[in-house]
Amino acid sequence: MTKHRNPQAEQMADESMIRNLRAQAEAIWPQEQCLLERYGQPSRIADIGCGSGEITCRLAERYPDAQLVGVDILESSVAYARRAHASLSPRVRFEQGDAFELRFPADEFDLVVCRHMTQAVPDPEKVLSELCRIVRPDGWIHVLSEDYGMLHMPAGSVDPDRLWHEGVIEYTRRTHTDARIGRRTWSIMNHLGLQDLRVDYVVVDTLRVPRQTFGAILGAWRDGYTEALAEHSKLNENELRALFDQIVSAILDPAQYAVWHIPIVSGRKPAQRFQP
Repeated sequence: MTKHRNPQAEQMADESMIRNLRAQAEAIWPQEQCLLERYGQPSRIADIGCGSGEITCRLAERYPDAQLVGVDILESSVAYARRAHASLSPRVRFEQGDAFELRFPADEFDLVVCRHMTQAVPDPEKVLSELCRIVRPDGWIHVLSEDYGMLHMPAGSVDPDRLWHEGVIEYTRRTHTDARIGRRTWSIMNHLGLQDLRVDYVVVDTLRVPRQTFGAILGAWRDGYTEALAEHSKLNENELRALFDQIVSAILDPAQYAVWHIPIVSGRKPAQRFQP
């Protein structure tokens, strides 16, 4: 994938992303796994944009008879996933690959999962079309599609909404990505002809998720993204760190409440041959 297709490559390769994906999995998976009931018992599963393999291994545990492949554009992430989850080989394998041009034939998988990626790539419509191509007729697509207009943090000495609207959303606009893709994903998948479409929400908040876990997500974002946000947004580095630090402090404060709503969009490929 070229720099144009992967403008966040440097941040995705940073060590903070390993911490981020681990904390996100711990926060999200307990609620998300309940949504998988509608997919039955898939025997072939692809996890596109698998990163460190945190969710690939959880899918393997949930579907012990399935064959799984995790795909990521970054060879460093693939290498990490292979080391971390070597005990699952050969039933679970990890491959370097480009989500815009996947090296799989059409109609290959019963379930295709894509998480935490649509907000990071330009032209997410093309990625979603590729997911549709590789899933078999009557197979399912499961997309966790972030939306940075759906984070709500308590105000303090600085206004936390500035981080999302003047920082993150502006950053993605300048890098030709979409920090609010979550609210558009249903429409894209509907346009692609998927059926039985549904939008569910995982609620990551200070009641459902341990505060330390929730705070670790924001801390990892701060560590991995502050410099990039300062370069490509309306906020400078000092402002960004102050905003991140206040949000983390609020999350860790037992007297305060914070919440992140995360859309998960799922749909089934029609039984007739799919033509995007």
